[in-house]
Amino acid sequence: MLNVYLSGEIHTDWREQITEGASDLPISFDGPVTDHGASDDCGVAILGAEENPFWHDHKGAKVNAIRTRMGIEQADVVVVRFGEKYKQWNAAFDAGYAAALGKSLIVLHAPEHRHALKEVDGAALAVAETPEQVVQILRYVLTGKLPA
Repeated sequence: MLNVYLSGEIHTDWREQITEGASDLPISFDGPVTDHGASDDCGVAILGAEENPFWHDHKGAKVNAIRTRMGIEQADVVVVRFGEKYKQWNAAFDAGYAAALGKSLIVLHAPEHRHALKEVDGAALAVAETPEQVVQILRYVLTGKLPA
């Protein structure tokens, strides 16, 4: 069983495209909480309210980091998606953490982000532009078969 952690933007269905495309492969997928409200508020919901927005975000980031670190550490492959809508600083951090741990890293982003992400791309073993390319990489890794 290949363990794949799907990190990055939460505004499109790229995770579903990958998990559906690889549904016939022996892969276990994991990732962050993609409910934006739950992710933002987990710290205060569990540990208590904060009036100061900094501490509100700080608590949430710390609680989410427990899940993220565990997922990346347990992964064989980490896929990090950079989307169009926002600059995903957390995605860049996850890519750096995965690279520092020596994880096999696949970066997924549109061609227009090549220059901005050149250092992240440089740490990756593959840079894909579509979720289908990620599925094809995973299929090749597990079966040695090229796309038809």
